[in-house]
Amino acid sequence: MRASKYIKNACIRHIFLLKLQYMAVKTSNYYGRIIITDKAISMVAHLAAADCYGVVDLVSRKLSDSISEFFNKSPQGKGVKIVTIKNKINIELFVVLREGVNIDAVTDSIKSTVKYNVETYTGMRVDGVTVNVVGVKV
Repeated sequence: MRASKYIKNACIRHIFLLKLQYMAVKTSNYYGRIIITDKAISMVAHLAAADCYGVVDLVSRKLSDSISEFFNKSPQGKGVKIVTIKNKINIELFVVLREGVNIDAVTDSIKSTVKYNVETYTGMRVDGVTVNVVGVKV
């Protein structure tokens, strides 16, 4: 009796951790149910931010990304943190900018570009985009 209760609690904890690890935006329309993972959203945001004028690089804030870079593997969505709450997307970016650019203008450009691209590609609303300037490179 106790063993089955222990197994049940372990399964519930495992399912809860899986849900936390793989958060996703869900919607349904005429074509069916659509699930977009945070990893896909972070890849779109990374590519959109990297194409903005004045951005040198996006900086990783996770240890796993730093380790994969050490082994010459390019992590997808590096420097992007995605939080989805009730199908609203919050995006946090960590960027290194070029020296001599107007930081306010570049961050505003990054915010609008990333918001537009993510909303266009996913069809979901972006609640906010936060740009953290980690450094300036010559």
